[in-house]
Amino acid sequence: MNNRSRITMRRRLTHQLVVSRKTWSTAAVLMVLFAPSGLRANEPKQPLVTGVAAVEMTVGDLDRSMAFYSTVLSFTKESERDHSGADYQELVDVPGARARTVQMRLGREVIALTQFSSPNGRPVPFDSTSNDLWFQHLAIVVGDMAKAYARLQQYGVQGISDRPQRLPAWNKDAADIEAYYFKDPDGHPLELIHFPEGKGDPRWHRRGEALFLGIDHTAIAVKDTVVSLKFYRLLGFEVRGHSLNYGIEQEHLSGVPGARVRITSVHAGSGPGIELLEYQRPRTGRRMPADERAPDLIHHHTTLAASEFRRTLEVLCHAHVAFISTGARCDHRQRGSPDIWCCSLIPMVT
Repeated sequence: MNNRSRITMRRRLTHQLVVSRKTWSTAAVLMVLFAPSGLRANEPKQPLVTGVAAVEMTVGDLDRSMAFYSTVLSFTKESERDHSGADYQELVDVPGARARTVQMRLGREVIALTQFSSPNGRPVPFDSTSNDLWFQHLAIVVGDMAKAYARLQQYGVQGISDRPQRLPAWNKDAADIEAYYFKDPDGHPLELIHFPEGKGDPRWHRRGEALFLGIDHTAIAVKDTVVSLKFYRLLGFEVRGHSLNYGIEQEHLSGVPGARVRITSVHAGSGPGIELLEYQRPRTGRRMPADERAPDLIHHHTTLAASEFRRTLEVLCHAHVAFISTGARCDHRQRGSPDIWCCSLIPMVT
């Protein structure tokens, strides 16, 4: 990058960067991967983000988590990688960070489980609720809700919902969708979801023997949908759906008495969607801790594929998105609200 750029980067971090978007009101972490677009100068520019590549979460015991996701939910292991050294420590802004990551696949979708051997992180708060702004879950599509629920019961999985819920007919945008919230061994929230005919991606309705089919979306609690949408639209996401969920079914599903949730689904070109969950009622959800770090078990981040690395950085700088990675900065970086955590940018070879 030349001296006229608004972005300053250390040489060894030109291909790895984490940025914070604390001026926006969404509690989510994003990792953006760079995929060269091949566009010529006179061709229309692509959206900054071309797809959701993976969702990553920090776990306390990687072997235990791999066993849970593979045995209970039918994920398969794809790769394993160790992280250490100055580059990784600057990427996550955690001095002395050492970690191991395993990528696992279900259908077309990928998750990444990361355990830090140094430093130790804090556990998920025991009293976490679905409207806390650190809430983020994976929506795992199932071919048969009754069988999938029985599978969880067989393995003694802890529920958030008291039982699977079928959303009511009056809610036309979500009518007859079946859903169930539960927890993994670290207390991360997860969801089983079953779509009726006419709803969801057509591939969720293809006949087959698999019980667990893939990941439809990752859902995150947000403080203000309008403000959050400005951020996702900046990256190139488009709104694909919305609903307003309330009533006894939503209360039993989320475990939040009196829940009234504005749900907005956004999508990029490929991969699972992102759902924004704004709890209009009750307004008791807690903010993301200001001192949250990657080793903490509430940490999630969503990995995005981006078409143009430098242009993405410049747009984020212009929007006053602050970098977390210590090897890069905007000339006009500023502090923002602690309601939102971060984005991260990492080039990807395709």
